Amino acid sequence: MTIHVKRAFKYRFCPTDAQAAELSRTFGCVRKVYNMALAARTEAWVTRQERVNYNATSAMLTAWKKTEELAYLNEVSSVPLQQTLRHLQTAFTHFFGKRAKYPRFKSRKKSRRSAEYTTSAFRFRDGALTLAKMTEPLAVVWSRPLPEGAKPSTVTVSQDAAGRWFVSLLCDDPGVKPLPENGNAVGIDVGLEHLLTLSTGEKIANPRHERRDRAALAKAQRCLAKKEKGSANRARVRLKVAKVHARIADRRRDMLHKITTRLVRENQTIVIEDLTVRNMVKNHRLARAISDAAWSEFRSMLEYKAQWYGREVIAVDRWFPSSRLCSACGTLQDRMPLNVRAWTCGCGMTHDRDVNAAHNLLAAGLAVTVCGAGVRPQRSTPGGRSATKQKPSRREP
Repeated sequence: MTIHVKRAFKYRFCPTDAQAAELSRTFGCVRKVYNMALAARTEAWVTRQERVNYNATSAMLTAWKKTEELAYLNEVSSVPLQQTLRHLQTAFTHFFGKRAKYPRFKSRKKSRRSAEYTTSAFRFRDGALTLAKMTEPLAVVWSRPLPEGAKPSTVTVSQDAAGRWFVSLLCDDPGVKPLPENGNAVGIDVGLEHLLTLSTGEKIANPRHERRDRAALAKAQRCLAKKEKGSANRARVRLKVAKVHARIADRRRDMLHKITTRLVRENQTIVIEDLTVRNMVKNHRLARAISDAAWSEFRSMLEYKAQWYGREVIAVDRWFPSSRLCSACGTLQDRMPLNVRAWTCGCGMTHDRDVNAAHNLLAAGLAVTVCGAGVRPQRSTPGGRSATKQKPSRREP
């Protein structure tokens, strides 16, 4: 059976001076429209209790273009401007669904520089991609071929902090096929000393990408701190700092892709722990190491690849005592400090802390599949109520 999935293919490209100027203007206009629409929606609800949706903001955009002050919005393609209003609507939808925080304003220096084009605003023929308001195609480095017969539905152009230009083409990929079932199951315990410990006993080392470039990063940041704000020298050194960060992120992402692809191909069922990384990084002693390990990105890759290839990923509740539970006899230890890497149970079994945790996670995950998918026991307070924080309901502006 073939599954048709939407898949984004990302490539580097080198714009001409005219193309770079046009895209920079587009990025600025996209940011301006997004911020103005967000301010209008917020002000309408706070002052008049009035709800503003996408259609209303689209009408506002038409009115803004007719003013002398914002006439420059007519100089760029209208499609990216309309798309940013759709993205704002999606952001509010996620907020009202309690899946995200309230939308924030885009900063000129810190926000991602990007613009999205739909089929009416680009032309893709014979491997040449031409965007609206441009006469020449982009010089794309086609590092891998698109699926045969693929027709991009949207094209997203972006520039990262290191000054690199990227184009992402969203296509239907008919080549994604579920893998044959093999019946293999594996439990995975994440850590810092070893990035992953599998229930098979295999340990995958933590490459610590950030630590490898820490000296170069610190040197560039010290140099940046000495430059005058707003100067050309500061902009030049800031680019050096961004390039070090980009190199670290690229190596980390490449490694995670290789690991997750291998795990999905080899195993039918993968059991992980449902960690709240955003709370764990509040520990300032471990925040840097946890961020470098990228546990959230690892889980995200694992889940979408498992969905593509017909595999199952089970997340065991984070309060499950996987490290303190003996995988042989089921005895629960009272305490297990982090410095204890090996321990002996009363039954005589000696455990490696991480391997034992992976065994327990696998057993708990398989029990969930038997009892019913999605079963996650909640931690209870002494009064018997769930310890899950109850948030006040949000009212829609």
